[in-house]
Amino acid sequence: MSILLQKRSVLKVKDFLKENLPETELIVLENTARSAKDAANALGENVGAIVKSLSFKDSKNNFYLCLVSGDKYLSNKKLSNLIKDNVVKANADEVKEQTGFSIGGVSPFVHLNSPKKTFIDNNLNKYETIYAAAGHPHVVFGIKFKDIVELSEGNIEDIAE
Repeated sequence: MSILLQKRSVLKVKDFLKENLPETELIVLENTARSAKDAANALGENVGAIVKSLSFKDSKNNFYLCLVSGDKYLSNKKLSNLIKDNVVKANADEVKEQTGFSIGGVSPFVHLNSPKKTFIDNNLNKYETIYAAAGHPHVVFGIKFKDIVELSEGNIEDIAE
């Protein structure tokens, strides 16, 4: 078994998935999945099937999680309109502090601090299986769109440019 599967951040995600979707397997990638393109290449999947977990904050320092299709860019304007405040992308230290995960390994679930709200890019619904980070840039898992929506308690929105 890969030593990566023993990392605390990965175990958190693994335990959550085991409790909620017991059939879900973690996939250890030989190469990094720090970017959606890297993950897609490693999995042999379409880059759009990769979930980018992005953190944004508003003017009051409320954090929002955005799950975006790997072939899309989040629209700051659309997100700002949804929450009725201007947003900026959280920096690496803020992401780690809020989620407990480092950039490239941010899971859609089990964050240290729950986001004020989670928004899910409606483009992810095009794929039978989508792939998200499992707490480390070399570990991912496949999940159905309906399951990620349910487990993240996210709102499906048009948030891509």
